[in-house]
Order: sequence, then structure tokens, then C-alpha cells
Amino acid sequence: MSDVRENLTYEKFGGAVRELAQTIADDGYQPDVIISIARGGVFVAGGLAYALDCKNIHLVNVEFYTGVGTTLEMPVMLAPVPNVIDFTDKKVLIADDVADTGKTLKLVHDFCLDHVAEVRSAVIYEKSHSLVKCEYVWKRTDEWINFPWSVEPPVVKRAGQVLDA
Repeated sequence: MSDVRENLTYEKFGGAVRELAQTIADDGYQPDVIISIARGGVFVAGGLAYALDCKNIHLVNVEFYTGVGTTLEMPVMLAPVPNVIDFTDKKVLIADDVADTGKTLKLVHDFCLDHVAEVRSAVIYEKSHSLVKCEYVWKRTDEWINFPWSVEPPVVKRAGQVLDA
């Protein structure tokens, strides 16, 4: 793995979310629901929700990364899993920080697909090898990304937790 990294600051992140929201608005897509993929997608979803004036936000916890460049075989949704009935006939926007392998986004996308009116995805970064090609992407890169919320060590270190994941 290369030591070259994409560095995103909080300042750049604010601009990135605003530009992403403008792209979505310019496309005419008005989501009824934004689904945030925790943890990194929480920041993206919050910014998009304000910018797109969408107050209906849901959170999905998905475990996949176990370290830098290491993952579980397949991502899994952690409890509590949202009730898909809450999304019936809604226009849904899935928000995450990065489409890396795309497996996490695909899991959430497929979870929604048969129940919603429409589902689209928005990410700050998309990697070329992602299984999912998102409708809305701020920047494409194949570098590891240092996000402002994950570059500093935690204030409290819990056993079994991974710094970069």
C-alpha cells in the first residue's frame, strides 16, 4: 500500500459537502430521506441534509473495515437496522464519506432498492475500483484518505476498536 494519502481538512470538507449538495440540487434530485452510513457518512449526511433542506435522516451502522486496508469478507448491518417500511415510496439519498470497495454502499442500496421510489448515492470520495458508481461524487481518488475526524487518535481508546476504521 502506498504511503501517499489524500488529506481532507474540516475547512475543505465544508466546501466539499456544499459543492456536493449544489450538484444534487442542480440535478433536480430532491430526496425525501437521507440515509447516513455510520460513521463517516454521518458528517456528510448532516451537511447535505441542511443544504438540501431535508429533515428526514436515518442512520445505518455498517461494519466492514477492520484496519487500514483490511476488511471483513462482507459488510454487515449492525443493530438497530432501520425498518425499510419507513422508506416506502420515498426518494432516498444514501450518504457516505467514501465509496472505496463499494460493498458497504451496495449493501445499503440493495436494502432499500425494492421498497423505495428511487435511490441514489452521494459521497465525498469515490475510488475507481468501487463496485458502486455513485450518482454524486465530489472527488475521485485511489489514495487512502485522511479524514479530519479520523486522523487524530481518540480521546478515549476502547479495546478492540480500530483507529482508521
